[in-house]
Amino acid sequence: MNILLVNDDGIHAPGLRAMREPLTELGTVRVVAPLVEQSGVGHGITYLHPIMVKEIREQGEHFGWAVDGSPADCVKMGVLEFCEHEPDLIVSGINSGANVGINVLYSGTVAAAIEGAFFGITSIAVSLSQRTPPDYAATAKRAVTLIRQLLEHSPDKGQLWNVNFPDTSEEGPQGVKTVPMGVHRHSDTIEKRHDPRGRPYYWSGLDPIRNHTLEPGTDIRELRDGYVTVTPLHFDLTEKPRLDELAGVELSLDAPGGT
Repeated sequence: MNILLVNDDGIHAPGLRAMREPLTELGTVRVVAPLVEQSGVGHGITYLHPIMVKEIREQGEHFGWAVDGSPADCVKMGVLEFCEHEPDLIVSGINSGANVGINVLYSGTVAAAIEGAFFGITSIAVSLSQRTPPDYAATAKRAVTLIRQLLEHSPDKGQLWNVNFPDTSEEGPQGVKTVPMGVHRHSDTIEKRHDPRGRPYYWSGLDPIRNHTLEPGTDIRELRDGYVTVTPLHFDLTEKPRLDELAGVELSLDAPGGT
């Protein structure tokens, strides 16, 4: 199996480093990751200027390719340029911080997986909650075990999964639950501060747990309760019921009563 490993935290991030070696149990791993951190960039791509790439070598051996661009750029570059054969699997992560609820739409980690699904390649985003000191090594081993099962139970090409691990603890995760996204956010915050010269500046609040309603059976609630959450995603944003409602409606550009 040929595996493309990407992330949004950058090629030197500890989560990606921890994930690389365990993934070799499943196949040959190629690393293509951002040169610098790209958290929260969503599905942005670079097209107004050239994309620069740097080979990263460690201890005299090739480690991966660092792309001066977004996570989606990394997937494009990996699939179209740096992988000798089209990947059978794309793994994005391990991200430093959970990607649950509406925050999935902001996530560069998830965006990289979505880009992989665009190519018809099964893609899995893996994230680790950070409210306790993270254990990336243990999470990576557990993630590979879970990825192996997802591939066995859903072998069709082009599957898209979002996997989140709870806060690191001595007892480990409570288990694994397959759940939908929580989509009800009850609050958002912008924190205003002042620099030494009295000029205002702002921090945007992005707490995936506190900002959402803790609905039972959603990724947000189950992650908070100590479970690994697995959510199947799809990039088709069409609201099918609304489309069906309008199927028999003839829309027009003519003003009412006009000629």
